Amino acid sequence: MLKRQLGTNGPLVSQIALGCWSFGGAYGPTDETTTHATLAKAIDLDIDFLDTADVYGNGVSETHIGTFTKDNPGRFKIATKAAITRTPDNVRVFVNTEEHLRTALEKSLKRLGTDHVDLFYIHRRQADLPIEDVMETLVRFKQEGKIGGIGFSEISPASLRRAHAVHPVMAVQSEYSLWVRMPELGMIQACRDLGVAFVPFSPLGRGVFAETPPDPATFPDGDFRKPNPRFLEPNYSHNLKAIEPFRAFAAAKGVTTPVLALAWVLHQGNHLIPIPGTRSAAHLEEDARAASCVLTPDDLAEIERLLPVGFAHGDRYSEAQLVGAERYC
Repeated sequence: MLKRQLGTNGPLVSQIALGCWSFGGAYGPTDETTTHATLAKAIDLDIDFLDTADVYGNGVSETHIGTFTKDNPGRFKIATKAAITRTPDNVRVFVNTEEHLRTALEKSLKRLGTDHVDLFYIHRRQADLPIEDVMETLVRFKQEGKIGGIGFSEISPASLRRAHAVHPVMAVQSEYSLWVRMPELGMIQACRDLGVAFVPFSPLGRGVFAETPPDPATFPDGDFRKPNPRFLEPNYSHNLKAIEPFRAFAAAKGVTTPVLALAWVLHQGNHLIPIPGTRSAAHLEEDARAASCVLTPDDLAEIERLLPVGFAHGDRYSEAQLVGAERYC
């Protein structure tokens, strides 16, 4: 597995990393044994960068990672996130104060069984708190040795530039895939210009680019996709039909649909480090094959013809899911 750098001065990590949201049950039930099997497969595949968060299963994802790394120390670079919380009446809010972030980070470190994480993200911005003030808090965490680098999730290019003026940002993560292209309208370019890693999450479209696409009728309560507009009818049927020629193109090249979709992401820039999420060792092994899938300029042009920018039916988030993500176009 080839390496890519997390920011200008950050560590080298595998060019395909592992998103660990599903370790907390976001897409259905899971358990520690399944998580550990997936992490063991990651080691076999030389995938050495994990992405988690304190809210993934209310700490379950971090806890299961921690129990694995206790017996496998030094095998992974780990990123975690904080800032999402809920009020007593269960309303989701975003808190970027030093008190909240410090408490959340300490809890994450305890669950992960470490005193340091390689990358710490603000999961969502607190709109009424200047990002410069948030950066000062994060710089203190770095000076204290608790974090190796600073990151933000779902911010705008303008916010990134403001933050980076205070102290170098190591990484920004946003949803990016063949059916979510908004980062091309400024974020990928801003990251490249500033020497910041861009970390695409959901690079396989939350499963729509799996070899066998999911059936929304089987989504359990709590599955993030259940209220998602792209998985609701009639949008979902339109989307599956639109993707059929891409599936045929992948088959003609002798690769699976997810391999081709993930390879396309990798080809969008050397500063991109996608984090496909899975709780399946077999799926992770398939994802890793994208690292060796070479696409020619003709291949990339054909993919653009088959799935032009904006082909997807329905918004990428419901209105409730969209709250907190910065819009910039």
